[in-house]
Amino acid sequence: MSHTTVLRSLALAALVLVTAGAAVGQQSGTEKLGTVNFPVACSPAAQTEFTRAVAALHSFWFDTARKAFEAVAAADPSCSMAGWGLAMTLLGNPLASPPTPKALQDGWVAVEKARAIGTRIQRERDYLDAIAAFYKDADTVDHRTRGLAYEKAMEQVAARFPDDREAAIFHALSLNVTLVPSDKTYANQLKAAAILERVFVEQPNHPGVAHYLIHSYDFPPRAHKGLNAARRYAAIAPAAPHALHMPSHIFTRLGYWRESVDSNRASAAVAKDHGNWLHAMDYMTYGYLQMAQDGEAKRAVDTVQALGLPNNEYIGSAYAFAAVPARYALERRRWAEAAALSLHPREFPWSRWPMAEAVNAYARGLGAARSGDATGARREVERLSALRDALATAKQGYWAEQTEIQRQVVLAWATRVEGKHEEALTLMLKAVELEGKTEKHPVTPGPIVPPRELLGEMLLEMNQPAQALQAFEASARVEPNRFHGSAGAARAAELAGNRQRAREHYAKLLTIAAGGDTEREELRQAKTFLGR
Repeated sequence: MSHTTVLRSLALAALVLVTAGAAVGQQSGTEKLGTVNFPVACSPAAQTEFTRAVAALHSFWFDTARKAFEAVAAADPSCSMAGWGLAMTLLGNPLASPPTPKALQDGWVAVEKARAIGTRIQRERDYLDAIAAFYKDADTVDHRTRGLAYEKAMEQVAARFPDDREAAIFHALSLNVTLVPSDKTYANQLKAAAILERVFVEQPNHPGVAHYLIHSYDFPPRAHKGLNAARRYAAIAPAAPHALHMPSHIFTRLGYWRESVDSNRASAAVAKDHGNWLHAMDYMTYGYLQMAQDGEAKRAVDTVQALGLPNNEYIGSAYAFAAVPARYALERRRWAEAAALSLHPREFPWSRWPMAEAVNAYARGLGAARSGDATGARREVERLSALRDALATAKQGYWAEQTEIQRQVVLAWATRVEGKHEEALTLMLKAVELEGKTEKHPVTPGPIVPPRELLGEMLLEMNQPAQALQAFEASARVEPNRFHGSAGAARAAELAGNRQRAREHYAKLLTIAAGGDTEREELRQAKTFLGR
């Protein structure tokens, strides 16, 4: 039997198994992960479990996927692709942070064991060689170099087997992993999206296609193109917590706060893993605060802070622990509250996640400066400098840059408190310039406070309302429907004498906060202006 005939026979068998499995899941109500077609040269029982494992993997449900791949190996010890699957799960969320040293070691062991088992199928050997390119020499070769090697290897697998949609899908994911945040042409994202959109037409119930399309479009100029995938993904794989959360990436980019909150409420309700749960809580808190639902946000903050030390050290846990209380203080413009924020939980390994600790330093520094405490703000500037340097030393260039942006913002406001207004404005403009050259990380719904929005507030304080209006409106093009972005633009337009623009922005503010549970001062100003 030819290699092509074997592949086609396996594909037909896998498709029948997947469809049957999906039907069973829907009828029993126990699990629904979408439809995947990934044939492997293993026993029928192992193939069924392998298909389920890959479906869970595509929704980053790693614990479930790992157990399923282990079940594949138990059902058919000769199934080398079970080792490929285990190695894939050990990557963790490849868009969030590099695997831990232990995961790298375990991943290489899984690859070597799978190779030792062997396979007569060239396609399977190519999959194993591709993931081996990532794990090989992890102790001496940097993460990005190995990531690029994996991406090129998957590109070759997809080219060698053009009928293998899974190869195309995993290649698209690898393009998003190796994107350059400063590339404003979005070359990798557009290439990935083009691949995925073609497959989505053929396989509209595929969890990975919907998932990775959202990541491909999770950028301001492209976000509207992700709405189709965002509105469909949760229904494709409702059993997976990450599938329920991911639509909120697009909803957040577009300022659809109610949809974002609803997505994350659903995700948090089924997430058993603290990392997934905390990640959803961060996005949820952000959405509540934009809608002026401060009471709901406070309940989220209290719930997060009541949580003990999580069982994992995922970046999403660290970031959410720092970001949730920071957002709650800063979005309500409670500067003294922000200046007093402490790290929680204390026993968390914060030294492993300097980018998360930087969120706390940023909130404290900005809170101190906006409270008039230049000395306190400069202490946090020094702390941010140290955290930036630690990130640079660890070759975390992206996060070092983000921390430098935060440092520049705090320094600008500290300088303003010291009465050096023009120097402060220059520093603030530098922070805005740096921010404009990069993109947000998937771990966060957005900047803790957008620098361009803070530039608008500084210009307002310096009695330059026309320039402030430009800054607020420019910020809104990247971060639409933010509460303080709309409030700032309205106030700036009013002070600049542009009543029509003021009316438009105040009206938008009231729409954004129509379901608010708190009467913020900005809402009273909006009602007063519109009532005249």
